[in-house]
Amino acid sequence: MLHTASYTDIGGRDANEDSTRQVRLGDSQLCLVVADGLGGHGGGAQASAAAADTVCKEWSGEADAEILKTLIQSGHQSVVALQTPLCSMKSTIVVLELNGRKAAWAHVGDSRLYHFLNGKLIFQTRDHSASQLAVTMGEITPDKIRFHEDRNRILRALGQDSVPNVEAQEITLEPGKHVFLLCSDGFWEYVLENEMADDLAVSSDPLDWLVRMRSRLLARVPSDNDNNTAAAAWVDI
Repeated sequence: MLHTASYTDIGGRDANEDSTRQVRLGDSQLCLVVADGLGGHGGGAQASAAAADTVCKEWSGEADAEILKTLIQSGHQSVVALQTPLCSMKSTIVVLELNGRKAAWAHVGDSRLYHFLNGKLIFQTRDHSASQLAVTMGEITPDKIRFHEDRNRILRALGQDSVPNVEAQEITLEPGKHVFLLCSDGFWEYVLENEMADDLAVSSDPLDWLVRMRSRLLARVPSDNDNNTAAAAWVDI
């Protein structure tokens, strides 16, 4: 059993530079993508769309970490191809691939993936950002990443000068209820991990879960809040 839901919202900005895409093949194969264009570089909407579209177009149904790295590097080349001397567009990306009991995911930047098993958070990606580096160096605790002074300093992105180092892994899903959440920083900044789990415990399906978490976000964001995007996949093994 595989169920999905997603949304993307402009927030308080003039344009939405987030993108989310998915491809389904049969009942058990899924490619799910969230990408966040870096607006400070211009062309963020085009960058995130190009990256997400490329990954989905080239995906052939596998759940393989090495192949996924190649797909994301193709997304990087798609972003580079759109750049001009006046517009060095860039994008983060996070991708989930499912094929039966196999799962693979990868990311570049600070768009995140969370993995819950039977309602408990068992894994989350680590941002490629200056604030995450500060955690690694022991300068701040993980709970201080949100709204840290260097939060917007992204250390890896599609469209950067060199081919980005893609962080990826694959696993075999053990029996149980697996829930995946992919989201941009405009979402996870305002929804805490324990709240994700709390809302999951009382949600009937992925859309219900996203609605509950989004309600928390909307109650907290300032009027000029960032674009926010999230996509969820529920898998019973």
